Amino acid sequence: MNLNNKLSLSLIILILSIVGFVSCSANRNPADDRIISYVADPCSQDLAFYWRDDSGKIIRSIQNLKTYAETKDKKLIFAMNGGMFDSLYTPQGLYIEDCLQLIPLDTASGSGNFYMKPNGVFYITTENKAAVCKTENFENGGQVKYATQSGPMLLTGGQIHPQFKEGSSNVHIRNGVGVLPDGKVLFAISVTKVNLYDFAAYFRSQGCTDALYLDGFVSRMYLPEKNRMQIDGKFGVIIAVTEDIKK
Repeated sequence: MNLNNKLSLSLIILILSIVGFVSCSANRNPADDRIISYVADPCSQDLAFYWRDDSGKIIRSIQNLKTYAETKDKKLIFAMNGGMFDSLYTPQGLYIEDCLQLIPLDTASGSGNFYMKPNGVFYITTENKAAVCKTENFENGGQVKYATQSGPMLLTGGQIHPQFKEGSSNVHIRNGVGVLPDGKVLFAISVTKVNLYDFAAYFRSQGCTDALYLDGFVSRMYLPEKNRMQIDGKFGVIIAVTEDIKK
């Protein structure tokens, strides 16, 4: 084989290798233009849960949270509604804020998404480690800084919830949360109506092994970096990332 042939063969092998790598990467992390996501680092960012302001008034909307944050010289970077709530905007199921358990864990059975077992808990420890677990596996021990309960689990151990059906026509706006292999938190909301199977599959495609459904059509996300400026809504818990306002 002459030099030109060798160079041509080497070039072909290189191109095929690059194409194969890109193809594999795409398979691991397929794009889904139906979903907007945000990755937060609980170790380096101010990631917190909010329900009431300093006077005890329920914050309720992202706009109210933005205003509240500004009174603390904080800028709102990201916000999304947390777990489900009742007609009085009280969190449904477990809610912990600043290490205080304000609502106990709900282990009852019932109807609706919240009670589709297994349901679960998204929490952040006092060491700023985030996790999602099934309700029956949750343990506090005084080491949990924030927690919100919801349901159903989207993923458990990398497996999509057994009641979700691929191709289901039951589609809605949905939001949820999962933890990535590096410990960062993946928040996601659908911009169009999707079924639970596809929504869970998105979290799995991004590398999550455990993920939790948060809520449905009421869901909102504030994320200026992606031109997502939803500041309305009426919620119980709101999960947000803030940073100090530079003066």
